[in-house]
Amino acid sequence: MDIVKEETAVAKIVELKNVTKVYKTGEREFRALDGVDLSIEKGKFVVILGPSGAGKSTLLNLIGGMDIPTSGQVIVDGEDISKYNEDKLSRYRAATVGFIFQFYNILPTLTVLENVELVKDIVKNPLDAHEALAKVGLTEHENKFPNQLSGGEQQRISIARAVAKNPKVLLCDEPTGALDSATGVEVLKLLMEQCRKGENTVIIVTHNSLIADIADIVVRVKNGKIKSVVDNPSPKNIEEVEW
Repeated sequence: MDIVKEETAVAKIVELKNVTKVYKTGEREFRALDGVDLSIEKGKFVVILGPSGAGKSTLLNLIGGMDIPTSGQVIVDGEDISKYNEDKLSRYRAATVGFIFQFYNILPTLTVLENVELVKDIVKNPLDAHEALAKVGLTEHENKFPNQLSGGEQQRISIARAVAKNPKVLLCDEPTGALDSATGVEVLKLLMEQCRKGENTVIIVTHNSLIADIADIVVRVKNGKIKSVVDNPSPKNIEEVEW
């Protein structure tokens, strides 16, 4: 009897199908994305590279439910979010994705712990805030205010807050852009750790091509189109890259 080997399908966490995004200003139109197809497997560390105005942040905003496409489908965890109304998108943003931005977006009048505990108001089953802060090495700073911490430590607050949501996808827009090289490497280590533990798919938009060396998948975007998607079978360890 012949034995037929079945290939196990790898679960896709993100799929974009023929996605176009057009912004209109008066009679002018700007095509930020033009017929984009992209598929990302669950648990991958993905870097999206491209020059300013290429469409990187638009891509991230569509995956994050911050915006909707002019046409095409954006499918995340099996759900076509491009069909969602604003109420459904709001619930999706709360439950499925975590955002990490270049400029932290933390509240200066709240302590480190209180900033992370904010997720309790929007997520049903958040990670314990103390546990999230322990993951990023900020336990001893829980009762301090953001202005008492360095830039790298403030970025770690935003990572802890995003992780505390228990998101399936972590979306990072230039997460190391405002940091010095050494601090940026520490932030990347934290993001990589989340990914390698199987807890999150991490998608990073960046100008820094060195980050591509540690990625599982490198997506290059130019003029609103995907120019290439490269699988990296042997990503470097962070320590191997000359930052």
